[in-house]
Amino acid sequence: MVTRREDLEGIREELVFRVSEQVLARGSASEVLEESVYYERKRIAEDRGSPARERDRSFWAELARRLRRAPEHEQPALVREAVEHYGQEIEGHFDPRIYTLVTKALPSTMGVVLNAVSPSKFVQRFPKVPSLDDCVTLEGETEQLQGLRDKGTVILVPTHSSNLDSIVMGYGLYRLGLPPFIYGAGLNLFHNRLIGFFMHNLGAYTVDRKKQDPLYKEVLKTYATLTLEFGYDNLFFPGGTRARSGAVESKLKLGLLGTGLSAYVNNLKRKSDQPNIYVVPATLNYQLVLEAETLIDDFLSAVGKSRYIIEDDEFSQPRTVFGFLSKLISLDAKITLRVGKALDPFGNPVDDEGRSLDPAGRFIDIERYTWVDGRPAEDPSRDKEYISECAERICEAFFRDNVIENTHVLARALFDTLRDRNPQLGVFKLIRTRGMQDQVPAVDLHERIDSLLSELRELERAGRIRLGSSCRGSAADVVAGGLAVFETYHSRPAAERHGDRVGSGDPTLLLFYQNRLEGYALGRHRPVLTSDHRSLRPEEQ
Repeated sequence: MVTRREDLEGIREELVFRVSEQVLARGSASEVLEESVYYERKRIAEDRGSPARERDRSFWAELARRLRRAPEHEQPALVREAVEHYGQEIEGHFDPRIYTLVTKALPSTMGVVLNAVSPSKFVQRFPKVPSLDDCVTLEGETEQLQGLRDKGTVILVPTHSSNLDSIVMGYGLYRLGLPPFIYGAGLNLFHNRLIGFFMHNLGAYTVDRKKQDPLYKEVLKTYATLTLEFGYDNLFFPGGTRARSGAVESKLKLGLLGTGLSAYVNNLKRKSDQPNIYVVPATLNYQLVLEAETLIDDFLSAVGKSRYIIEDDEFSQPRTVFGFLSKLISLDAKITLRVGKALDPFGNPVDDEGRSLDPAGRFIDIERYTWVDGRPAEDPSRDKEYISECAERICEAFFRDNVIENTHVLARALFDTLRDRNPQLGVFKLIRTRGMQDQVPAVDLHERIDSLLSELRELERAGRIRLGSSCRGSAADVVAGGLAVFETYHSRPAAERHGDRVGSGDPTLLLFYQNRLEGYALGRHRPVLTSDHRSLRPEEQ
């Protein structure tokens, strides 16, 4: 495959042409631009911290001035300028030289530096230099993922728990011997010059979630579609943003997910040699989540429920990220990246040869799914159903490949016990007041965990969940291991020991970690979260 810079000009030209044609077919140029000016002026007035604020203000003020004077036949050219403006902001700048440098140096360098907090561990492992390999575990359908890249273009769709996810996914792809995938990252992550430099040059393009202009959203979606058509594998976080509650995503954003179907149809139209698009679900599973405290507080606050972007969380503080990774390596705590079985853009499973299968395992000719009057074509109402079906299959894979660790089991068992002891309180009041009894005898907690582990192992045998290595021992092992991990990082631990009793140091964190088991109908308690996992159930508020 040629390098990204060689294709960039072609993507730019096609982006401007395609988006301009699409939006002008639906309305006049003046209507499109007046809408863009309105949305951008509103955003700029509210977004005072944006580094590009003055540049954007100048661009849209000048465009509005020219629009007022332009005759109708000149207005489409202004639309093309607006599309080009958005496209230049979005586009990535992959540099293979920087990728080679980082992937060769980062694993061992980070391992040595991070293990400096644990000299004894460094000595024990010498002369083997500690690396990120000691922290990141790869599981699942890795060979299928590697093979499908030779048969089409891949969209990798992981769960999203932390801003570390992009780093972990990139490192996982490197470990699998795969080239970097193009991915969209929130514009706020580029504000740090050092991080922004590496993200731009390692395949990231920018996504500004504060922009509500429909034209911007069309440019973003078309850009992603074009990268797929040009044969570049993509990585999307289909949940749209990090899971504030700590739960597995059960409802996905369909916009970027739909680019796979659009790219497939366009590939068929131009008779591409490799038209197939493969959607590969993956789960990222952490014993500890870097931003857990900020995320759950945002989830629970009335203001936070409407806040889409957090710019002041733990990821924005390099020392905090450094300390967090140090703790993970010194504890031998694991981050598990589990690759799921691949799907086609319609949600059908595919075999290792990239062929689509029906529920009975028979081959399907999916090209027929795209036909309109015997030819491949997009059909918005039909395709919406296809994309929704694919999203449902991805969510099923997320729950199937969700890897549960001791921190989740301990949090769930302790939280359920506290609910038993304070039946008069809803979840919100329980975590705010701690209830009348916020400590549990260890023996009672062990009994609860035994029961929970029994249910989880039954689910695992049925292929509905995965248990991590930290959950393979006894209840006492789960409690001891979970407490040890919780005590290492957060300002207050989710759970802590008090003699022969266990209590919650921070009930909100306890909620965050126990939420990883929401959606499995475990135990006798009703669910804590709504079905989309984006809010507390009304009776628990």
